[in-house]
Amino acid sequence: MKLKLVNKSNPEDMLSKSVREIPPSGIREFFDIVYSTPDCISLGVGEPDFITPWRISDSGIYAIKDGCTHYTPNRGLPELREVIARYTEDKYGISYDPDSELIITMGVSQGLDLALRSIVDPGDEIIIIEPCYVSYVANVQLLGGVAVKISVSSDNGFKINVDDIKKSISPRTKGIILNYPANPTGATIDEETLRLIAGLAEENNLIVISDELYSAIIYEKRHFSIVRIPGMKERTIYLNGFSKSHAMTGWRLGYVAGPETIVSMMLKIHQYTALCAPSISQHAAVEAIRKGEKDVRLMIDEYYRRRNFIANSFNEMGLACPMPEGAFYVFPDISATGLDSRSFALDLLKKEKVAVVPGIVFGAPGENHIRCSYATSMENLKEAMKRIGSFVRSLKA
Repeated sequence: MKLKLVNKSNPEDMLSKSVREIPPSGIREFFDIVYSTPDCISLGVGEPDFITPWRISDSGIYAIKDGCTHYTPNRGLPELREVIARYTEDKYGISYDPDSELIITMGVSQGLDLALRSIVDPGDEIIIIEPCYVSYVANVQLLGGVAVKISVSSDNGFKINVDDIKKSISPRTKGIILNYPANPTGATIDEETLRLIAGLAEENNLIVISDELYSAIIYEKRHFSIVRIPGMKERTIYLNGFSKSHAMTGWRLGYVAGPETIVSMMLKIHQYTALCAPSISQHAAVEAIRKGEKDVRLMIDEYYRRRNFIANSFNEMGLACPMPEGAFYVFPDISATGLDSRSFALDLLKKEKVAVVPGIVFGAPGENHIRCSYATSMENLKEAMKRIGSFVRSLKA
């Protein structure tokens, strides 16, 4: 038998085809440029500008001092799972068994990865609403799955047309990813639309991956989860975490919940790939849930003030900007400037030293838009909007 030798002169031959074919993160690629620009005002990174509230940080510090630096159970600390189960039930009316339907993860990013790996086989289709968070399409493609993309538009506030979802369902469709409030648009999904989507999921035996990471940061409305709809808990993988709501991005902590059959598969993957989430972060998260509500409320009140300012500022300068219902992003339409989103972002950075994210990185429907995070100080926002206004006026001169 003759062995086939690998051509070591071409290292790419030894790499995974699926990894080679996905592009680098558009956000990170752009911010490699941003980081080399001194005195730049960044409206780009999706991270709270607040530091983790002191009582949460102290809990992490005390955990270290008390020697709580060992592995936890694979599912996570029992105490944390119990307080999460109580929290989801009290806040959103969602009831989970902490011993069989919950896993503590290293951020929602790992939760998404576990969710997809537990249900997707090569060739399976996952419906994704675009513009969307950059990881959704890439994670599906890494598994050999097919991302079926549904477009939403600023013309109607980025609302989902359920008929578009219905038309996209095929015998290969395995599930749908929902994100509400959404990154990058700040739009949420109303209860009526969620009930229609739930009907399609039941009719076609689909699994819903419900990314509700920004559910605590919602303004005029009350958050409603698809899991609350009868029959949907049995076919929904629920994702949430602490990064955005409690300003804990660096602690890398989230959680996933769902029917025991699916969660048990996710746990197997988690056991082999991560063992457990960071123990210190888990101890801090117990305090975040038990005593962090006041801190969260103060942050949301400040986001609300900033949201009104930045959205109104864009509209006043002639760049149509729907008022976000949640999260901490605006997604204004820059088509009136005649520039595509990448050119707009690069020129703005070069001429005015303001960093925004080109809408195209969130999918084709994001073209003609830019994502701006208002998770920065009002002082920075005022100066940034002044510079953006100057840049837009220069394009019309």
